[in-house]
Amino acid sequence: MLSLSVTFPYQMMGKLFSGMVQSGSWCCFDEFNRINVEVLSVIAAQLQSIKAAMHGHSLRFMFEGRDIRLNASCGFFITINPGCKGRVDLPDNLKSLFRPVSMMVPDFDLIAEIMLFSEGFKSAKSLSRKIVNLYQLASKQLSQQDHYDFGMRAIKSVLVLAGQKRRFAALSCGLTPEDECCVLICALQNSNLPKLVPEDVPLFKSIMEDLFPGVVNPKTIHPQLEIAIAKATEILGFQQWPNQAEKVTQLYSQILARGGVMLIGPTGGGKTTVRLILQHALHLLPSLSEVHRRTNVFMEVLLHLVRHFRSFTENICHLMFLSVFKHAAKLVQM
Repeated sequence: MLSLSVTFPYQMMGKLFSGMVQSGSWCCFDEFNRINVEVLSVIAAQLQSIKAAMHGHSLRFMFEGRDIRLNASCGFFITINPGCKGRVDLPDNLKSLFRPVSMMVPDFDLIAEIMLFSEGFKSAKSLSRKIVNLYQLASKQLSQQDHYDFGMRAIKSVLVLAGQKRRFAALSCGLTPEDECCVLICALQNSNLPKLVPEDVPLFKSIMEDLFPGVVNPKTIHPQLEIAIAKATEILGFQQWPNQAEKVTQLYSQILARGGVMLIGPTGGGKTTVRLILQHALHLLPSLSEVHRRTNVFMEVLLHLVRHFRSFTENICHLMFLSVFKHAAKLVQM
């Protein structure tokens, strides 16, 4: 399996094809229609020469100016996603080289239900229908933005986040179906509200209220972070603005929940300001260290005296305290 991109050169494709033909390997080129049309035309000529050699049962043939051996067991497969932006139509001479296979639309309800069950949700069946309906309505009723995604990939990320929140909430007490619903609503808000343009936020909240009637929308509270944000805003010389503080909190939540986060918006929209405020706020937060609960060896936790050498040994607690003291010293200097 090889994922392709717009910048993938045809020379690299030629080397890949040469290696596959000689070794008899199979390869599936994912999102083949992301490549530029000019490169696709060259690739079509390369594949045509390979196909002609295979139809002629040749043992060797000329490929890219080199005489190479042909292993007829090689296989070429591609996937395309014609509905996405940034994709191109395959040239006819390239399209004719492959046998088309159509894919059915997956059952989003069933996939969401199974994922929720695997994350521990007892009311997975009813919640799966609601989350799928929410994303379908959002894709139809909200404005069309380049960064909006309400497909299966977005649903999966929300379900994974909901599972993380459920496991964290279940540590303190058992969860009722109402609690599970609140956990899912919180995950939906944390995943979607930060990326919505201002005019779409009321509409999205209205859709959620229709699908989850009578459920109080939980608000993610970061009391220490909110204090640090207010202090950082004052230090940087900015005015206190609730909407800006909310965006800083949303950025913090997204960093915790996702592997990669992107700040987008018009020039002068406050992207750098939000990032700077969060950066200073995190420096102002007290430094906390967590010890794994399985660390039960006394000598690993405490700062102990090695009698043989008459010297102290650095270990977990010593490093934790040292880190906290260094952080406190920096705050005093500021």
